[in-house]
Amino acid sequence: MTEYRRLRVMNDENLHTEIEAFSKPEIEENEVLIEVSYSGINYKDALATKANTGVLRDYPMTPGIDLAGRVIDTKDARYDVDDQVLVTGYGLGVKQDGGLSDIEVVPASWVVKLPDNLSPKQAMTFGTAGFTAALSVDALENHGLNKDSRVLVTGATGGVGGFALHFLKQIGCKEIVALSRKSDQSDYLKELGATSVLSPAELFPEKNRPLNKQLFDYVVDTVGGDTLAQVLPFVNYGGSLALCGNAGGIKLNTTVLPFILRGVNLLGIDSVEASMEQRQKLWNKMANEWSLPANFKVQQIELEQVQETADALLAGKHVGRTIVALGGKN
Repeated sequence: MTEYRRLRVMNDENLHTEIEAFSKPEIEENEVLIEVSYSGINYKDALATKANTGVLRDYPMTPGIDLAGRVIDTKDARYDVDDQVLVTGYGLGVKQDGGLSDIEVVPASWVVKLPDNLSPKQAMTFGTAGFTAALSVDALENHGLNKDSRVLVTGATGGVGGFALHFLKQIGCKEIVALSRKSDQSDYLKELGATSVLSPAELFPEKNRPLNKQLFDYVVDTVGGDTLAQVLPFVNYGGSLALCGNAGGIKLNTTVLPFILRGVNLLGIDSVEASMEQRQKLWNKMANEWSLPANFKVQQIELEQVQETADALLAGKHVGRTIVALGGKN
């Protein structure tokens, strides 16, 4: 009998991660069994390895909110054995075992067939980070973003921020400002698409005002918290912010003035329950006109290195995207 491996978050005497062997599971109606080629390490995955973060619903659990690979068993007519597929969000790696596993059973309704121009490795280089960035930029396009727009991207060295810069570059936005504390990454951010790079100290005044100079038509905010509160006063009349992250905290201390005096829109971006129509549309876009940038920083690791990477991500020492090779891939 073939043995498979998966990362488990255990919470017995103390919360910790370990790698365990397991056997091939049986699947039920409307499920598929996927041989996972690659998964990724997202901020939520990193939080899942720590106590009292509220990410995991039960223990033990395999984290990993995204995966890509090949269908090896199916009880759903929409999918055949050998179909190349991906899964992101829904309850993966939160409510049920996730992508950091050699094989995984998932509901067929969560599965997206890989577009022709996208390999499993490319799909996971994008992963939930890329999909979230695509949802954010798409929402801003629906609110008027175009080639003449001035756009700010916060948390720009992260996976979501980096992909947002790339997508905005493909649209051709005339001004794309990356906000980052990591001054040594300025050249990299410009390669991805930023026309300029600012630190928070350069952008934010010592005392934040309810309304500041109108500098940006649109914002992709991956940080939340105080950063979002400080960005809001700089948004142009009728502008929009796509809020897609909370690395800076979940509380928002601000005023109503940007909303009622400048008509600013705050757009919530949820990649977990995005519709299948959105998923198919944006994954096709990422496979074609928004395809992977050649210079995007991506590192590949094994299961044994997941905890180290998660710790670096939570400490703010991680740049770009990390994918995890599974199922014997290299």
